[in-house]
Amino acid sequence: MTYEELIAAMTPEMHVSLKQAVELGKWPDGRRLSSEQRDICMRAVIAYDMEKLPPEARTGFIDRTKKDGSQHGADPLEPQTLKILSDAD
Repeated sequence: MTYEELIAAMTPEMHVSLKQAVELGKWPDGRRLSSEQRDICMRAVIAYDMEKLPPEARTGFIDRTKKDGSQHGADPLEPQTLKILSDAD
């Protein structure tokens, strides 16, 4: 089974369990996660989120919307235009 197949086969219950394990640093039975296990679980949670959840429900989502509907600051994913000034400017 490939990593992609594993993520596709993951159930919402498995997602919640992995997310909780990452948050608490231990498995549901109380055993501690190693740093490698935590990294793998976090990657699986993020991959599941990207494939199955809308952006506002994903791990790490930051709502930049003000009450009036406008955005706080610039969207970090939008390309930025750079202006290069010469010494003559």
